[in-house]
Amino acid sequence: MLNLDDNRVALAIPTLLRLAFRPLFLGGTLFSVIAMAWWTYYWLNPGEWSPYGGPIWWHGHEMLFGFGSAIVVGFLLTAVGSWTGVMGLRGKLLGVLAACWLLGRLLLSFGSSLPPLLLLGADLSFLVFAAVAMAYPVIKVKQWRNLIFAPMLLVLALLNAISHWGVMSGRPELALQSLHGAIMLIVLIISVVGGRVIPFFTANASGYVRRPPVQWLEVSGSGLIMALVLLAFIGFSKVPAIIMTVVCLGAAVLSGWRFLRWGIQYSWGVPLLWSLHLSYAFIPLGLLALALYFMGVLSSISIALHCFTAGAIGGMILAMISRVTLGHTGRQLKPPRAIIPAFAFIVAGATVRVVVPALLPEYTLFGIGLAGVLWVLAYGIFCIYYGPMLLAARVDGQPG
Repeated sequence: MLNLDDNRVALAIPTLLRLAFRPLFLGGTLFSVIAMAWWTYYWLNPGEWSPYGGPIWWHGHEMLFGFGSAIVVGFLLTAVGSWTGVMGLRGKLLGVLAACWLLGRLLLSFGSSLPPLLLLGADLSFLVFAAVAMAYPVIKVKQWRNLIFAPMLLVLALLNAISHWGVMSGRPELALQSLHGAIMLIVLIISVVGGRVIPFFTANASGYVRRPPVQWLEVSGSGLIMALVLLAFIGFSKVPAIIMTVVCLGAAVLSGWRFLRWGIQYSWGVPLLWSLHLSYAFIPLGLLALALYFMGVLSSISIALHCFTAGAIGGMILAMISRVTLGHTGRQLKPPRAIIPAFAFIVAGATVRVVVPALLPEYTLFGIGLAGVLWVLAYGIFCIYYGPMLLAARVDGQPG
């Protein structure tokens, strides 16, 4: 626990820089609203816009490394303080980290005429800095169980670098493979973190007796998703379809089995719970969709990938940051009523983004546009209701 002097020092820090979740949740969600609104408009009204890497690369890269990475880092650097008892990044150093993230977004959006190596260095600085900040408290207290997240951030940085290299060297297939690898790596992070927190949150809120994790199920499920990270980087199209089908089906079964042990049936009366469960369900569904693609049942791999991005990543992030923001600003875990339709919008948008191209391909343009609008509504609601919480001091007067 902080002593009185520690409290004075912590409270003297500008509110936005007291813990990593504040600037990175706020910046990441605002950016996602702007980026998705622009992408939806561009998709429905194509023009002569030519960002660095091209529109499709920019969209995929920025939703993963702009939006997704900001939220993942904000969550991990906030959680590591609770896990280790060592104060997480704050103050000026946190301001530098947030500035690195913002600089990357601005340069990739508006700096296409600048030297590519400058863009690469600016963009990579955020994840490399975050990995070091994540590793420091874990190593300090020798809490090796949580060290796994620092290498994950470094691998994410490596995939980002290789994706940039694909753009710089005129190898779009390499740029795309790296983005696919990043999707699977973020899915892996969600799988690991979700396995820890979803059953815990559900048991605490509902009173049901949490089922202990089955070690072989946890390890094998995560192991197959880890294999998909590697296979994605190699290139899904370069791996024999039978191997991809077996790995994806195995991962879908194991991920679904883990998920069904977490008490979804006890979550329906609590929005902060059912939003987590429904969003996580897109992981086994996405793995199944990947298997169907390699079996020739689905016509486009984009359908499966958007199960992960629009569904699991978009939904889990909205559900988690809605909960984390309440807890770390000293509030009760009772979200504003307006966030409930936001949870519904993000799940509905992901469903539309996946189902319409799969079953009604002639309406794909409409489906993508509607999914984009639902995303903007969902995260726009979060920004309106949670933005003031992220900017204001804790309601209990404590630092953080």
